[in-house]
Amino acid sequence: MPPQQKKKSAAAQEFVPVKEVRGGVMIMKDGTLVGALLASSVNFALKSEDEQTAIIAQFQNFLNSLDFSVQLFMQSRKLDIRPYVALLDERLKAQTEELMKIQVREYIEFVKTFVEQATIMSKRFFVIVPYSPPALNIQKELQSRVFGSPDVEIGAKKGSFEEHRTQLEQRMSIVAGGLAGCGVRTAQLGTEEIIELLYKEFNPGELEKPITLQQNAIPQK
Repeated sequence: MPPQQKKKSAAAQEFVPVKEVRGGVMIMKDGTLVGALLASSVNFALKSEDEQTAIIAQFQNFLNSLDFSVQLFMQSRKLDIRPYVALLDERLKAQTEELMKIQVREYIEFVKTFVEQATIMSKRFFVIVPYSPPALNIQKELQSRVFGSPDVEIGAKKGSFEEHRTQLEQRMSIVAGGLAGCGVRTAQLGTEEIIELLYKEFNPGELEKPITLQQNAIPQK
Protein backbone atom coordinates (compact mmCIF):
# COMPACT_ATOMS: atom_id res chain seq x y z
CA MET A 1 0.00 0.00 0.00
CA PRO A 2 1.44 3.43 -0.98
CA PRO A 3 2.44 5.73 1.94
CA GLN A 4 -0.20 8.30 0.97
CA GLN A 5 -2.95 5.66 0.96
CA LYS A 6 -1.74 4.32 4.31
CA LYS A 7 -1.90 7.84 5.74
CA LYS A 8 -5.50 8.27 4.54
CA SER A 9 -6.46 4.88 5.97
CA ALA A 10 -4.92 5.73 9.34
CA ALA A 11 -6.68 9.10 9.38
CA ALA A 12 -10.04 7.44 8.66
CA GLN A 13 -9.56 4.95 11.49
CA GLU A 14 -9.23 7.82 13.96
CA PHE A 15 -12.94 8.56 13.47
CA VAL A 16 -14.00 4.94 14.15
CA PRO A 17 -14.68 4.51 17.89
CA VAL A 18 -14.37 0.70 17.74
CA LYS A 19 -10.96 -0.69 18.61
CA GLU A 20 -11.71 -4.36 17.87
CA VAL A 21 -14.49 -6.92 17.72
CA ARG A 22 -13.96 -10.06 19.77
CA GLY A 23 -16.28 -12.78 20.98
CA GLY A 24 -19.38 -11.04 19.65
CA VAL A 25 -18.47 -7.87 21.54
CA MET A 26 -17.30 -4.46 20.32
CA ILE A 27 -14.39 -3.13 22.35
CA MET A 28 -14.38 0.64 22.12
CA LYS A 29 -11.28 2.82 22.24
CA ASP A 30 -12.35 4.20 25.62
CA GLY A 31 -12.51 0.67 27.10
CA THR A 32 -16.29 0.21 26.99
CA LEU A 33 -17.68 -3.17 25.91
CA VAL A 34 -20.69 -2.98 23.60
CA GLY A 35 -23.08 -5.71 22.46
CA ALA A 36 -25.77 -5.58 19.77
CA LEU A 37 -29.19 -7.21 19.53
CA LEU A 38 -31.13 -7.53 16.30
CA ALA A 39 -34.79 -6.80 17.03
CA SER A 40 -37.92 -7.69 15.11
CA SER A 41 -40.60 -5.13 14.31
CA VAL A 42 -44.19 -4.97 15.55
CA ASN A 43 -47.17 -4.12 13.32
CA PHE A 44 -48.35 -1.54 15.83
CA ALA A 45 -50.88 0.09 13.48
CA LEU A 46 -52.64 -3.24 12.93
CA LYS A 47 -53.15 -3.82 16.65
CA SER A 48 -56.41 -3.00 18.40
CA GLU A 49 -56.57 0.03 20.68
CA ASP A 50 -56.34 -2.14 23.79
CA GLU A 51 -53.34 -4.01 22.37
CA GLN A 52 -51.60 -0.74 21.49
CA THR A 53 -52.18 0.58 25.01
CA ALA A 54 -50.80 -2.63 26.50
CA ILE A 55 -47.69 -2.51 24.29
CA ILE A 56 -47.00 1.13 25.20
CA ALA A 57 -47.43 0.39 28.91
CA GLN A 58 -45.17 -2.66 28.71
CA PHE A 59 -42.49 -0.72 26.84
CA GLN A 60 -42.68 2.08 29.39
CA ASN A 61 -42.25 -0.42 32.22
CA PHE A 62 -39.30 -1.95 30.39
CA LEU A 63 -37.53 1.42 30.04
CA ASN A 64 -38.22 2.33 33.67
CA SER A 65 -36.76 -0.99 34.82
CA LEU A 66 -33.36 -0.35 33.25
CA ASP A 67 -30.56 1.02 35.42
CA PHE A 68 -28.18 1.37 32.45
CA SER A 69 -28.36 3.13 29.10
CA VAL A 70 -29.29 1.50 25.78
CA GLN A 71 -29.44 2.80 22.24
CA LEU A 72 -32.24 1.98 19.79
CA PHE A 73 -30.84 2.03 16.29
CA MET A 74 -32.43 1.57 12.86
CA GLN A 75 -30.43 0.81 9.72
CA SER A 76 -32.18 1.66 6.46
CA ARG A 77 -30.85 0.62 3.06
CA LYS A 78 -32.15 0.58 -0.49
CA LEU A 79 -33.07 -3.01 -1.33
CA ASP A 80 -31.36 -4.68 -4.27
CA ILE A 81 -34.19 -6.62 -5.86
CA ARG A 82 -32.14 -8.07 -8.75
CA PRO A 83 -31.18 -11.35 -7.00
CA TYR A 84 -34.85 -11.94 -6.21
CA VAL A 85 -35.86 -11.35 -9.83
CA ALA A 86 -33.10 -13.71 -10.98
CA LEU A 87 -34.46 -16.37 -8.63
CA LEU A 88 -37.94 -15.90 -10.09
CA ASP A 89 -36.53 -16.27 -13.60
CA GLU A 90 -35.02 -19.62 -12.59
CA ARG A 91 -38.36 -20.71 -11.15
CA LEU A 92 -40.03 -19.68 -14.39
CA LYS A 93 -37.70 -21.84 -16.46
CA ALA A 94 -38.30 -24.80 -14.14
CA GLN A 95 -42.09 -24.64 -14.49
CA THR A 96 -43.73 -27.29 -16.65
CA GLU A 97 -47.34 -26.17 -16.41
CA GLU A 98 -48.33 -23.38 -18.82
CA LEU A 99 -50.70 -21.75 -16.31
CA MET A 100 -47.98 -21.51 -13.66
CA LYS A 101 -45.59 -20.05 -16.22
CA ILE A 102 -48.09 -17.30 -17.03
CA GLN A 103 -48.63 -16.50 -13.36
CA VAL A 104 -44.89 -16.39 -12.56
CA ARG A 105 -44.18 -14.29 -15.64
CA GLU A 106 -46.90 -11.80 -14.68
CA TYR A 107 -45.58 -11.66 -11.13
CA ILE A 108 -42.06 -10.91 -12.38
CA GLU A 109 -43.38 -8.07 -14.51
CA PHE A 110 -45.34 -6.75 -11.53
CA VAL A 111 -42.23 -6.75 -9.33
CA LYS A 112 -40.12 -4.99 -11.97
CA THR A 113 -42.80 -2.34 -12.58
CA PHE A 114 -43.31 -1.75 -8.87
CA VAL A 115 -39.58 -1.32 -8.24
CA GLU A 116 -39.33 1.19 -11.09
CA GLN A 117 -42.11 3.30 -9.58
CA ALA A 118 -41.12 3.12 -5.92
CA THR A 119 -37.94 2.88 -3.87
CA ILE A 120 -37.88 -0.35 -1.85
CA MET A 121 -36.12 0.04 1.48
CA SER A 122 -34.86 -2.60 3.87
CA LYS A 123 -35.08 -1.63 7.54
CA ARG A 124 -33.44 -3.46 10.41
CA PHE A 125 -33.68 -2.58 14.07
CA PHE A 126 -30.93 -2.95 16.65
CA VAL A 127 -30.54 -2.41 20.39
CA ILE A 128 -27.03 -1.40 21.42
CA VAL A 129 -26.08 -2.30 25.00
CA PRO A 130 -22.87 -0.91 26.57
CA TYR A 131 -20.97 -2.00 29.66
CA SER A 132 -18.11 -0.04 31.19
CA PRO A 133 -16.40 -1.74 34.16
CA PRO A 134 -16.41 0.46 37.30
CA ALA A 135 -12.63 0.26 37.64
CA LEU A 136 -12.24 1.56 34.09
CA ASN A 137 -14.60 4.45 34.79
CA ILE A 138 -12.25 5.69 37.51
CA GLN A 139 -9.18 5.00 35.38
CA LYS A 140 -10.60 6.86 32.37
CA GLU A 141 -11.55 9.85 34.51
CA LEU A 142 -8.06 10.13 35.99
CA GLN A 143 -6.32 9.64 32.63
CA SER A 144 -8.59 12.14 30.87
CA ARG A 145 -7.68 14.77 33.45
CA VAL A 146 -3.95 14.20 33.07
CA PHE A 147 -3.44 13.02 29.50
CA GLY A 148 -6.65 13.97 27.72
CA SER A 149 -8.60 11.01 26.30
CA PRO A 150 -6.17 8.17 25.45
CA ASP A 151 -7.17 4.70 24.34
CA VAL A 152 -7.84 2.39 27.29
CA GLU A 153 -6.56 -1.16 27.02
CA ILE A 154 -9.43 -3.50 27.88
CA GLY A 155 -9.44 -7.25 28.15
CA ALA A 156 -5.68 -7.68 27.93
CA LYS A 157 -6.11 -10.67 30.16
CA LYS A 158 -8.48 -13.35 28.96
CA GLY A 159 -10.07 -13.81 32.37
CA SER A 160 -10.75 -10.10 32.73
CA PHE A 161 -12.39 -9.89 29.30
CA GLU A 162 -14.57 -12.93 29.92
CA GLU A 163 -15.71 -11.50 33.25
CA HIS A 164 -16.68 -8.19 31.67
CA ARG A 165 -18.39 -9.94 28.75
CA THR A 166 -20.46 -11.97 31.21
CA GLN A 167 -21.67 -8.74 32.81
CA LEU A 168 -22.53 -7.36 29.38
CA GLU A 169 -24.43 -10.50 28.39
CA GLN A 170 -26.45 -10.28 31.60
CA ARG A 171 -27.51 -6.79 30.59
CA MET A 172 -28.40 -8.01 27.12
CA SER A 173 -30.51 -10.80 28.63
CA ILE A 174 -32.42 -8.22 30.65
CA VAL A 175 -33.04 -6.16 27.52
CA ALA A 176 -34.10 -9.22 25.50
CA GLY A 177 -36.54 -10.27 28.23
CA GLY A 178 -38.04 -6.80 28.51
CA LEU A 179 -38.56 -6.51 24.77
CA ALA A 180 -40.07 -9.99 24.62
CA GLY A 181 -42.82 -8.71 26.91
CA CYS A 182 -43.58 -6.10 24.24
CA GLY A 183 -43.82 -8.72 21.51
CA VAL A 184 -40.38 -7.94 20.09
CA ARG A 185 -38.09 -10.89 19.33
CA THR A 186 -34.33 -10.40 19.56
CA ALA A 187 -31.13 -12.21 18.61
CA GLN A 188 -27.63 -11.40 19.79
CA LEU A 189 -25.19 -10.61 16.99
CA GLY A 190 -21.96 -12.57 16.74
CA THR A 191 -18.56 -11.31 15.65
CA GLU A 192 -19.19 -11.66 11.90
CA GLU A 193 -22.63 -10.05 12.14
CA ILE A 194 -21.22 -7.09 14.09
CA ILE A 195 -18.44 -6.61 11.54
CA GLU A 196 -21.03 -6.68 8.75
CA LEU A 197 -23.16 -4.16 10.65
CA LEU A 198 -20.21 -1.79 11.09
CA TYR A 199 -19.15 -2.19 7.47
CA LYS A 200 -22.60 -1.30 6.17
CA GLU A 201 -22.86 1.62 8.58
CA PHE A 202 -19.62 3.11 7.28
CA ASN A 203 -20.52 2.27 3.67
CA PRO A 204 -24.08 3.63 3.37
CA GLY A 205 -24.07 3.68 -0.42
CA GLU A 206 -24.15 -0.10 -0.79
CA LEU A 207 -27.41 -1.86 -1.63
CA GLU A 208 -29.03 -4.36 0.72
CA LYS A 209 -29.70 -7.91 -0.43
CA PRO A 210 -33.31 -9.17 -0.10
CA ILE A 211 -32.37 -11.82 2.49
CA THR A 212 -29.56 -11.42 5.01
CA LEU A 213 -28.03 -13.51 7.77
CA GLN A 214 -29.21 -11.08 10.45
CA GLN A 215 -32.83 -11.22 9.37
CA ASN A 216 -32.78 -15.02 9.56
CA ALA A 217 -31.15 -14.91 13.00
CA ILE A 218 -34.31 -13.82 14.83
CA PRO A 219 -36.09 -16.85 16.30
CA GLN A 220 -39.62 -17.27 15.01
CA LYS A 221 -42.64 -17.77 17.22
